[in-house]
Amino acid sequence: MLKPGVLPRRIIGEVISRFERKGINIIALKMLKMDKSKAEVHYAEHKGRDFYEKLVVYTVSGPVIAMVLEGDGVISRVRRLTGATDINESTPGTLRGDFAASTRLNIVHASDSAESAGREIALFFKTEEIFTWEDGNARWF
Repeated sequence: MLKPGVLPRRIIGEVISRFERKGINIIALKMLKMDKSKAEVHYAEHKGRDFYEKLVVYTVSGPVIAMVLEGDGVISRVRRLTGATDINESTPGTLRGDFAASTRLNIVHASDSAESAGREIALFFKTEEIFTWEDGNARWF
């Protein structure tokens, strides 16, 4: 999910193109404004932590871009592309390393497991809104 800070900075295309250049398929995509209850469910695993309330407030502060990405080892590949959550540990070349100005106001959320991804995808997409596809021109023969 691209967080609210991405739209005003006009970097949606840059962020998405990094996933595409790594051969990751975008199989669902939508812009939406999350309400507080959805944001609280989305970040439920962080409830009780000192940053939770600020994270929810930031997430509902503007539109987000929800995505479903697909590919070999997609979760670990996406997490490497996004970089460490703490911007002091995010290396240049990662999304957070290149674009995040604050740890808690970073630009992207990436699921940390298949279970989390399944739960989070269900918050944003119906089954019929997800389109698996293959690019026959990109196959390695």
